[in-house]
Amino acid sequence: MCRETTPLESERIDTMLDGNLMVIQSSRGYRFSVDALLLSDFALTRPGDVVVDLGTGCGVISLLLLKKGDIRQAVGIEIQPELASQAFRNAVLNGLSEKMHVVIGDMKDVPVKKGCADIVVCNPPYRSRSSGRISPDPVRAIARHELTVSLEDILKASSYMLKRCGRAVLIYPSARLADLISGCRRYHLEPKRLQMIHPSGSSPAVLSMVEAVSGGRSSLKVLAPIIGQGRFTI
Repeated sequence: MCRETTPLESERIDTMLDGNLMVIQSSRGYRFSVDALLLSDFALTRPGDVVVDLGTGCGVISLLLLKKGDIRQAVGIEIQPELASQAFRNAVLNGLSEKMHVVIGDMKDVPVKKGCADIVVCNPPYRSRSSGRISPDPVRAIARHELTVSLEDILKASSYMLKRCGRAVLIYPSARLADLISGCRRYHLEPKRLQMIHPSGSSPAVLSMVEAVSGGRSSLKVLAPIIGQGRFTI
């Protein structure tokens, strides 16, 4: 992929972390949201961890995890070449290209080694094919609807890639939380931490974040909820 970091006419550079992180993303098309920021904060990393970011998009979660902790490597897997290009250029732009690698491909058949990851993180499409209007923008449509990948596919890939006691970290609509938890257990990923996200103190949760441990024992810790952190993509 091209190492040129000048944004295309259809892109812009946004800054985060008080100017310490720069992110190339689309000006008007699909853009990351607060969901990705919340998930990167929820994920607990340890020095030396290898992180796989499924559906990395522009790479913002991998970038944030590299900035916040001493992880050894982040590998972003992205099926859409336009977004994979942004992720690759973001790694170069932020001086992280030696620690952040981007793979263009389908997470269902990317040739990675079994048990290669300490953490698998994913901000997946929230809507099933039959739920709501599908965007005419193909990049946005694939990111928001299960057109190329399902929750089942994500959990299967996570289970395969994780070491024993590795952690899968996901964010998902609260309305589909039962699907997420039952799916995790189907692939021997035991939910260990749960945090709900509410638009306001009087509103029901719209999103939930789950950390599930490969081969873990049953014991779930429910964290204090997050309330009012901006606009969500749901």
